[in-house]
Amino acid sequence: RNGLCYALSCLLPLICCLLFTALASADFASYEEVKSQHRSSEAVLLDRHGDVIHELRVDPSGRRLEWVHLRDISPALIAAVLLSEDRRFHKHSGVDWRALAAAAMQNLVWKQQRGASTISMQLAAMLDRQLKPIGTKRRSMEQKWDQIRASRSLEEQWSKEQILEAYLNLVPFRGELQGISAATRGMFGKEPNGLTDAESMLLASLIRSPNAPLETTARRACVLAEDMKAAVSCELIKALAAERLNRTYSIRHRAALAPHVAQQMLSKKNMRVRTTLDAKLQNAASEILSHQLRQLKSRNVNDGAILIADNRTGDILAYVASAGTDASARHVDGILAKRQAGSTLKPFLYELAIERRLLTAASILDDSPLNIATQTGLYVPQNYDNDFKGPVSVRTSLSASLNIPAVRVLMLVEPDAFAERLKKLGFSDINEGDYYGYSMALGSVDVSLHELVNAFRTLANKGSWSPLRLAHADKNTAPRSVMDKNAVFILSDILSDRTARSLTFGLENPLATRFWTAVKTGTSKDMRDNWCLGYSGRYTVGAWVGNFSGAPMRNVSGVSGAAPIWVELMNLLHQNTPSNPPKTPEGVIARHVSFTGGNDGDRREWFLSGTETASVSTKEKYSRPQIVYPPDGTVIGLDPDIPADSQAVFFQASKAGGFAWYLNNRKIADSGQHVLWKPERGTYVLAVKNREHITLDSIEFEVRGMPQAEAASEIRSGD
Repeated sequence: RNGLCYALSCLLPLICCLLFTALASADFASYEEVKSQHRSSEAVLLDRHGDVIHELRVDPSGRRLEWVHLRDISPALIAAVLLSEDRRFHKHSGVDWRALAAAAMQNLVWKQQRGASTISMQLAAMLDRQLKPIGTKRRSMEQKWDQIRASRSLEEQWSKEQILEAYLNLVPFRGELQGISAATRGMFGKEPNGLTDAESMLLASLIRSPNAPLETTARRACVLAEDMKAAVSCELIKALAAERLNRTYSIRHRAALAPHVAQQMLSKKNMRVRTTLDAKLQNAASEILSHQLRQLKSRNVNDGAILIADNRTGDILAYVASAGTDASARHVDGILAKRQAGSTLKPFLYELAIERRLLTAASILDDSPLNIATQTGLYVPQNYDNDFKGPVSVRTSLSASLNIPAVRVLMLVEPDAFAERLKKLGFSDINEGDYYGYSMALGSVDVSLHELVNAFRTLANKGSWSPLRLAHADKNTAPRSVMDKNAVFILSDILSDRTARSLTFGLENPLATRFWTAVKTGTSKDMRDNWCLGYSGRYTVGAWVGNFSGAPMRNVSGVSGAAPIWVELMNLLHQNTPSNPPKTPEGVIARHVSFTGGNDGDRREWFLSGTETASVSTKEKYSRPQIVYPPDGTVIGLDPDIPADSQAVFFQASKAGGFAWYLNNRKIADSGQHVLWKPERGTYVLAVKNREHITLDSIEFEVRGMPQAEAASEIRSGD
């Protein structure tokens, strides 16, 4: 029996060789076609210079990485694979007839299942689905024969190096890891050229049965190491197998700088996308944000975002939408998320008032208590520091971010007109002004950092708006004018005024730079959002800090939260780049203005041509008392559940002394800042008059309803 087997094993190769030479070659794709059709499961995001800034998996069917050249694969692995899978790879022409004959004898005589596919045959089956076995069945004789023909074509058309290279790039190793690059990075966290002998033995042993039990794989690797006479012990191989095969693999991406941009732009159809981002700036912005959030951690600040744009082109240079692994929800995009704007919309409100010539930068606004009657009750705005500055100029009101003067400006401009301007500036989902009321002035509108940055960039571009650009292939859109360039110039000068800002922030504050910049901070209600937006001659930078959950921060203001991020980025951007003030347009003139009274000192001021003035006095107007409560147009309701004698309305003036209270032209009280009055149904005119009976201020209000006694009488009569 043994002699017969030996004779057959000698004759079979000769017979097969004769048959093989008679076979016609099968058509097969070229090496270049196979390589070009290889698709990684990871899409790649590039920066504006073509450097990789992010990798993102977009194919869930398997884990494949980029094609690796044979020269970049460890020689130890190549040797181990050849010894394990095809010892005579360099000697045969696609089929190892000796191995095939020996396998046939074992199958026929000893009934043992043994494979004899060469690397060329295995590669042919990888490239042609029809050559793969169906389910758990072995290949049919017809499939095997077709596999032999395909391997012959490969050997005729491809070089041995090309076959081996393609094989190592396509062969499955373990689980969903396909190809040598995915296997080495997933299992060992290294490139294919850096494998040790033990790692090479383990990987080569996985090819025959990728999902074999740990013990089986380790045993094969030990035998392979012994056959190769490798200087590695079996104990080391077993320890390595236990460490690497028992855990979930993880492929660490080489670049992960822009996850949110990658999610927006990468897909199976868009595997390689070039953006407008700058890798160095993106990395620096990420580090600056993380550093500032660590500084604010004790104040319950966990999240933040940064957006940087080029003023001229609209190119987004840095897009940091979260603090990554340090964020409370790192997948949330803090640049597109809508949050309350705080004071960041004030510049656009003041610009509109200046543009319509309702105000100048020298106009005086009253920063004193304000009560506005609305359909839902009184709206009583407060300043950030709960203090009132009295008469202040427009320049000081905006620079110092005073709230009550901003509300007075909105009362002049009207909410609907302001809402329409915001829409033109690119703020989406803006309702009509009546929806927000006068709280619009203080940022009750929900906006995104993306929208804010482009709106401030519009100021930097003298009132011309165009969309921001993130994809390098997108064409620039022609800008359209949405604001008067002369009013914008005055507005930019106000936002760059360090002295005017000092009323609230002091002369030394984080908003000051050594070069020209214009900047505005903002904090939303209950300290939930903190913003800093500003621009130089070339760049616009926006920063937000807060919590994605909406939880309030503790003791964080505009200058302590987002401002340090903004200043550090501006300093970085202008290390070697100057930033000069904008040139004065023809429609703007400068005048020296003298201020009498109030918080403003004499200064040179900018005016739209025709609105200039040489002096501003606040003594007469703001020395007079004003009625603070009730506001003009208030409707007061009597409560039938409260006894009439227990109901009262208080009248309040801005100051005491030098006047008397009059109700419907009848004196009701002498000088006093607070007066109590028993309400009765009717329409009233409340006034304060001086000793000469000259009216200093007046308002109208109405009292409706009925007191308790009348209500009870009406119920009895109805019974």
